[in-house]
Amino acid sequence: MARIRTIKPEAFISESLAAVGVHAERTFFGLLTQADDHGRFRDQTAVIAGALWALRPEHGPLEVEDDLNQLDTAGLICRYEGEDGKRYLHIVTWAKHQKINRPSGSRCPACPHHEGGRPSQPAGSHHGGLTGPSVSPPGALTEDSRTLQEPSVTSGESAAQESFSEQSRGILGGLTEDSVSPQGPDLGPRILDLGSPPVGGASAPAPESVSAKTLIAEYAAACANRPPGSFLGHLGKETAKLLAEGIDAAYVRTGLDRLRAKGLHPSVLPGLVNEAMNPPTPSGTSAGHQPWTNPIDAQAAYGGEL
Repeated sequence: MARIRTIKPEAFISESLAAVGVHAERTFFGLLTQADDHGRFRDQTAVIAGALWALRPEHGPLEVEDDLNQLDTAGLICRYEGEDGKRYLHIVTWAKHQKINRPSGSRCPACPHHEGGRPSQPAGSHHGGLTGPSVSPPGALTEDSRTLQEPSVTSGESAAQESFSEQSRGILGGLTEDSVSPQGPDLGPRILDLGSPPVGGASAPAPESVSAKTLIAEYAAACANRPPGSFLGHLGKETAKLLAEGIDAAYVRTGLDRLRAKGLHPSVLPGLVNEAMNPPTPSGTSAGHQPWTNPIDAQAAYGGEL
């Protein structure tokens, strides 16, 4: 459930936010409203795109994935995997810039890189201070009590947001490369940047688990210059539709190669894939066609009707 959060004026002159693109910055501000009271949220690009960019169809899951990669690299968020095998993200400076009075319990596991793997339940009995949020009674973890606590988010000093001070920027910039990208090797194409080289050659047989994101990454890597984001987003949607129909990824890859070679619009991809699946015969006639000839025995062929 979206929540009311505060943004200080200093956010717009933050060097950390200035290091990412404008779309990534907008996604970051949107995550402030979607994250729980501990700054955690499910790392699902499709869900985030639907919540933050519903009226901007040109900025879909592929573009949101790029936004999250930028924010992760800049140290503004941390993407990690919980013990349940699901993906989560954590706003790194949440505790410095969002002060929640009586925070609710979190359904997301604590970030192992910035929260020390603490339990998801808040610890301590502090009310409105800068350290250690208070533990709400068991009854306060229901959705009804969460709704009743909403006004406290925007009132008083407890809901204020600290300025983006130099100390905060120092923490963001001090992260090591390992902590920026904590994803494991089993994620495959999930964190593959569209500008990076593809995994494997384009002519190699595609595995059963190949995704639209992998094919689009291969397409972008084979281009002399990275295509516009809106073009890749449209192409990704067409590719996902074809894979959802059960079409072999090898045919889709062939269609993408032809589309890139001819510089065509993404909407013609289904036709190119069909051309790869059902190539025309050299003579231009249908398979199995035989030209008509006069029968040898006309009497037997026409039954004496001549």
